[in-house]
Amino acid sequence: MIDTKGSKILIVDDEKRNRMLLRKLMEEEGYQIEEASSGSLALAQTSMFSPDLVLLDAMMPEMDGFEVATQLKSNDKTEGIPVIMVTALDDQASREKGLSRGIEEFITKPIKANEIQIRVRNLLRLKIANDILKNHNHLLDEKVKLRTQRLKASFEESIFLLMRASEYRDDETGAHVKRISHYCRRLAEMLGMNKIFCDTLFLASSMHDIGKIGIPDSVLLKPGGFEPGEWEIMKSHTTIGADILKINEHSSSYIIMGRKVALCHHEKWDGSGYPNGLKGKEIPLSARIMALCDVYDALRSERPYKKAFDHKKAVAIIEHGDEKIKSGHFDPTVKEKFVANHEVFNEIFETYKS
Repeated sequence: MIDTKGSKILIVDDEKRNRMLLRKLMEEEGYQIEEASSGSLALAQTSMFSPDLVLLDAMMPEMDGFEVATQLKSNDKTEGIPVIMVTALDDQASREKGLSRGIEEFITKPIKANEIQIRVRNLLRLKIANDILKNHNHLLDEKVKLRTQRLKASFEESIFLLMRASEYRDDETGAHVKRISHYCRRLAEMLGMNKIFCDTLFLASSMHDIGKIGIPDSVLLKPGGFEPGEWEIMKSHTTIGADILKINEHSSSYIIMGRKVALCHHEKWDGSGYPNGLKGKEIPLSARIMALCDVYDALRSERPYKKAFDHKKAVAIIEHGDEKIKSGHFDPTVKEKFVANHEVFNEIFETYKS
């Protein structure tokens, strides 16, 4: 059986004699007792004392027991405290009124000692059992949350390891993948995208070059310009990536967005990109963000075919273009946010240099 000894009881009655009688009966059961002589004091005592049960008089001046019960039951912090109304009222209308206010039990005066002790004990046992269940459910919720977080972290780690492997041949540190993820999330935030979009893009953007797994080293690592046939092979990393990231009804949001990024991150706002020559908003926003971030990081990084540029020159090329990169390649709004906040991208580059 559930032990109720030590439970806290608040006795509310404007008559001192009644409070004294109830105190004596409750102390015989081993309960901790506090008293209130009015409705307003009862509410204050409930806040401070946190009782496990309230013995409440119905007929009190200023604020009667029905109003006290109404306020207790309408407060999230006190609605679970059982209330026994101790009253001289024994008509059906009063009982219905009390029940409508959330009162659990009625005891009619004059009080029978054994009856009130049994009813208090039973209600306390019920409350203790409910509290145990609530705590158990809370612990289960916390365990589920923790397990979900661990699964998500494990999934993210697996994706980053896979992407690092795909980048390893032309970026031995894997730093490019890290930087791209941070660039993309920050740029998405600057564009006012919601947290779910930003967090999904953080991971999905790391999959942009997964198709490089299918590109021969002789092409991928070639220090000079590509022959026409080699360029077609190099461009195919977008469609290879999309094939790798095939989606179905069970695919996660990361994979769905990752496929869009892998396929479309070389599309250009003016329609001059590949593989499908998409133009403007035909290109998914995730890929438009990725396109600018990828170009910025490529400009800042040394490659077999180029030296690294400093931050200032990289920003100038993106803003105004050069012989290869045109200003019209980028979504104007995305570019505007990048230029206005360009120092953020330099900070990310410096933080994740290696």
